[in-house]
Amino acid sequence: MNTNRRNFIKKSAIAAAAISSTPAILNACASPNEKITVALIGCRGMGFTDLQAFLKEDNVECIGLCDVDSQILEGRAAEVENLTQKRPVLYKDFREVLDNPDINTVIIGTPDHWHALMMIMALEAGKHVYVEKPMGHSIEECNTMVKAAAKYPKQVVQVGMWQRSSKHWFDASEVVKSGELGDVKLVKAWIYKGYDEPYAVKPDTEAPEYVDYDMWLGPAPKRPFNENRFHYNFRWYWDYAGGAMTDWGVHLLDFALYAMDAGYPDSISPGGGIYLNQGAVETPDFQQALYNYQTHSMVWECGLNPGIGPYGKGHGVAFVGTRGTLILTRDDWQVLPETNNSTREPFMKGYKIEGESNNLQEHVKNFLKCIREGGKPNTPVEVGAKTAIVSEMGNIAYRTGKIIHWDHENKKFLEEEANKLIKLSYRDPWKIPVF
Repeated sequence: MNTNRRNFIKKSAIAAAAISSTPAILNACASPNEKITVALIGCRGMGFTDLQAFLKEDNVECIGLCDVDSQILEGRAAEVENLTQKRPVLYKDFREVLDNPDINTVIIGTPDHWHALMMIMALEAGKHVYVEKPMGHSIEECNTMVKAAAKYPKQVVQVGMWQRSSKHWFDASEVVKSGELGDVKLVKAWIYKGYDEPYAVKPDTEAPEYVDYDMWLGPAPKRPFNENRFHYNFRWYWDYAGGAMTDWGVHLLDFALYAMDAGYPDSISPGGGIYLNQGAVETPDFQQALYNYQTHSMVWECGLNPGIGPYGKGHGVAFVGTRGTLILTRDDWQVLPETNNSTREPFMKGYKIEGESNNLQEHVKNFLKCIREGGKPNTPVEVGAKTAIVSEMGNIAYRTGKIIHWDHENKKFLEEEANKLIKLSYRDPWKIPVF
């Protein structure tokens, strides 16, 4: 096994900024050129985008595809065959993927409520894992996933928060850390999706015959099939996801935390509700969460229907300082200077820096490099867990309708009503492992 990491951290300033101080002993292939064999579980959306990025890299082969929707599965198989001139093996049950010894790496692109179980079972089966964000669907799941990764240190786990492979996010964060903006006491993060029309209420129906709906539900509660709860829209239902908060929050809150060297908040205050999509969704279509720290406050905002957010941006993170405000998005970052009231002059010159809009390819390259050469990936489970937990905290405050307080020592809330939402109730026969 080649576990030589000598050049990994030295050559990547991005990775160096993202890596925690916890040492890692990770598995590696026998050679930097050895073929990595991949299977995708969950083929419809971002998972297939991930797979396409994998297939652009040398010595990567797609062995299998797995999905509960046979129409999606057949369509994606044809696309892979067109890209690679080889048809992958098709699976409806992910456990058969994990049993295949020819597959050494899995991509998990399923709805959020499946991420934890699949990641843990894949590690147990000896697979490397690329798991989409949010890493887990509850605080308990996230903590368990971190423990699982520690138990299986020879497998590499990369969380699909690809902004961690974009240099401009770290460059902007260093400006915040440098003090150039003065004292930063307010941080804002937001996503406004820009949907033109609200969702229509739809009746329950029988699941299509080409869908294994029971497997799709998995550990989630048994409920009638409804088109509004399926495919992309699963993210607006508590059983399967956490709304825009966990869909985009893990990307944006990640750097709101990183640039401020912030941990978990002392308290979280809720806001928002379902105002335009009544009866069609469960998660709020407008939401605010106020995170209070001893040093600053952090505000999350989201809306499904408007597309214009703070500073005219549909998404972003803003660091509001006494000398200037830095606004950071996937496209660029810019500094807007404050005016000195005494001199009526700006404290600094404003400026704008272009960024890399989508660095998914670099994220995948980093993952494959870690598999082949060793090293810690740009988004390890500890990072994925932290941002998912902070996002879950905002949702728990919303669902309880109260200000909730985090007990840092005991890693739970002071309010029992909030603590009940730390865990999920799994449907038999699925169970979250205990480590």
